[in-house]
Amino acid sequence: MGLLVVGTVAFDTIETPTGKASKILGGAATYTCISSSYFTSPNIVSIVGYDFPSSHIEKFKEHNVNLLGLEKHETEKTFFWEGKYREDMNMRDTIDTQLNVLEHFNPKIPKDLLNSNYIMLGNVIPSVQLNVLSQLKNNNSLVAMDTMNLWIDNAYDDLISVISKVDILMINDQEIQQLQNVNDIQKAVEKTFFLGPSYIIVKLGSKGSILFSKEDKFICPAVTINDVIDPTGAGDSFAGGFMGYLSSIQNHSFENMKKALCWGTVMASFCVQGFGTETILNLEKDAYLNRFNENFS
Repeated sequence: MGLLVVGTVAFDTIETPTGKASKILGGAATYTCISSSYFTSPNIVSIVGYDFPSSHIEKFKEHNVNLLGLEKHETEKTFFWEGKYREDMNMRDTIDTQLNVLEHFNPKIPKDLLNSNYIMLGNVIPSVQLNVLSQLKNNNSLVAMDTMNLWIDNAYDDLISVISKVDILMINDQEIQQLQNVNDIQKAVEKTFFLGPSYIIVKLGSKGSILFSKEDKFICPAVTINDVIDPTGAGDSFAGGFMGYLSSIQNHSFENMKKALCWGTVMASFCVQGFGTETILNLEKDAYLNRFNENFS
């Protein structure tokens, strides 16, 4: 069974030093599904509003995304986010957030997907992640989660509960130090292992990422991109490449996770070269194979 992805589908308005794009397709589940679709056939669980156009639905279908778990609300609008990046693109300011359908998001996993082998819990409120975990039937599945500083500040207890129930925690370097209230990544990782996960992936932005197990670690450098257009969705595209590759081979040994980390890095590198999902929607196989071979073979 393919990859199950739970998260947001959104409209984004994004401004960077390179330009602006208005009300484009976005959301964590969108990036993860599109990115993973180059390796497997992902199954999305999310919600959109009555204003979500059929043209976006077609984009999912073109990438063999199973839409059985995509709910459409008949009276509410789709989740909307607007952000503006600062000059170095490492910092951004949220201009507007309209939760709309997300206020009522109570995901129901379709019966056919309850035994999924690979699950990616996108960056949604931890109570929703817990809800999803309570529905799953496969005790041998590999479950990964993403999170953010907002939940560390405002939903700490639920977040700790989710971390205790998953296999892989994806988190950036600042967040994991905030989570453990220490100024050292290695110490923060060691403390976080006591919460329950078997693996921790620390994202370092333009410096790459580190995969930790309790016994080992693997440092994956970033792919150098000189023409960054928009960093939005890079982390979710990374998650899609990582989990999509593992789902495609149905084996998550540490060695295979190392290779998956490299694939995630490649997919993230394409994401930043266009606004929103523009680049990852239109990848040619030769392009991502060549980039992988140039950087990691």
